[in-house]
This record gives sequence, C-alpha cells and structure tokens, in this order.
Amino acid sequence: MESALQRKRMVDRYIRLRGVRSPTVLAAMEAVPREAFLPPDLAELAYEDRALPIGAGQTISQPYIVAVMIEALGLEGHEDVLEIGTGSGYAAAVLAEIARHVYTIERHAELAEGARQRLAALGYHNVEVRCGDGTLGWPEHAPFGAIVVAAGGPDLPHTLLEQLAIGGRLVMPVGTGRAQELVRVTRVGDAEYRREDLGAVVFVPLIGAHGWVETEEPDRGVWPLRNPGPLRAESPASRPAVVAKLVAECAEPIARIEEAPVDQLLDRIGEARVVLLGEAS
Repeated sequence: MESALQRKRMVDRYIRLRGVRSPTVLAAMEAVPREAFLPPDLAELAYEDRALPIGAGQTISQPYIVAVMIEALGLEGHEDVLEIGTGSGYAAAVLAEIARHVYTIERHAELAEGARQRLAALGYHNVEVRCGDGTLGWPEHAPFGAIVVAAGGPDLPHTLLEQLAIGGRLVMPVGTGRAQELVRVTRVGDAEYRREDLGAVVFVPLIGAHGWVETEEPDRGVWPLRNPGPLRAESPASRPAVVAKLVAECAEPIARIEEAPVDQLLDRIGEARVVLLGEAS
C-alpha cells in the first residue's frame, strides 16, 4: 500500500504536472513497482525523479523521461513494441502495461538475465528479453508498431527504421558526445519518414554495429564513430552552451512572483534535497 501511494505521488508530482497527459501512460507508471527494478540498497530512492545505477555501468532512467518517451510512441494497445536497452526491465514493464507484446534487447548478459527473471516474477508474460546487439533490432518479429531506444546513438540506425511498421513511431536520443536530442520518427511510407525533435536529453551511449564503438574511457563524453561521417565531437568551449540548452529545456518560467503557483511548487518539491530557483539554476 505504501509503495502504491508513493507511485501515485511520483506520477502526480513529477509526471502529470510536467505535461504528460496520456491516461494509459500515467496508469502504467502508477502500476509498475519501480523499487523492484533497483538494487536493494537503492530501493528507498525508487520514487525520486532521477536516474539511478543498476550495474554494468548502466542506469535506470528517471521516471519522467520514461513517461515522455512512451507517450511519444502514441501506443493504442495493439502494438508489438521493440525496446533497445532493457537495463533492469523497468521501462519494459511500463510498456507491457500498454502494448500487446514487448521485445526488448540488452547487450549486458547479467542485466538481460536479471530483467528476464524479474519480469517473469512480476507476471509480465508479454515481454521477451534477448541478450545481443540492439542496433541490429529483432528482424524475426518485425515490423514493429513502435520502437524505443534507451541509449544515445550518433544517428538513427537504418536497421531499426527498416523494422518499423508503416504508421509506427521510433523514439531515441541522437547526437554526438553528451549533446543529444530526443527524436521521434514516424514511418509514413516504404521509404518515407517524418522526423521531430522533442528536446535535449542525456543518455548512456548506444553501443553496437550501427551505434558507437565501445571505449575503455566511458567518461570522456565523446565516443568515436564506428564509421566516421560528417558528425563532429563537441569541443570543450561548446559545453556551456550544451548545459544552458539542457537547463532551458527543463526550466519552467515564473513571469511574476505574485502569480507563481506556490502550492503546486511546494507539493512537487516534497522531500527533494536540492531545489534550484532563479539564477541558481
């Protein structure tokens, strides 16, 4: 019961108030116990709106981003969905609450097996987990009504675009280094796609044949391309601009302090340890 109350509070405070409107996405976020997808020592942080480590150098995404990406897919409930980057299985569980079937790929064997056991134990029988290179997709089950990629790539992998059904949507972060844009692509014809940019994000790199080459220096902020093209890595001088863009995407303006929604603001602040207002942001 306490977990259910915490989930509802998380959805109300961090997701609904920030603009996610899909009733099915909000209900799915309320239904999935996020603490079950975290290491035991981090369970108390499950309903804070933050990414958390899950092992193998990977993270579980913050709830708001999970909700935004899934809402962007526009699921109606009849779709087969492909997820790249299973992690601990949290987003796959949220997807499984909405979609007909979820196929999810994780390149780290220990995470894939852990997610498989966790999802089965929680009764998510409409999820299938594979350990492998997510940039290759899962052609045996294509086409997919939706594809979501929980890692940032240098470009949209043609392998995934080809596995998208006509009318389907693909959502993934794209960009060099730490400067990424959340992109939604809708397939409108056999060789026709419509692209939309949804905002700045930061994700772990998409490693694979059609992504980045794995490096022994994961904290460099830039990963070399497997097949270098016209993309260029960000320079140190450009990083303040990237940070400013990220803040601008997340910040909410208060035109006049007398008109600020103080009650809603205090409710969202809750037990947060750090709050940024004004120039502190």
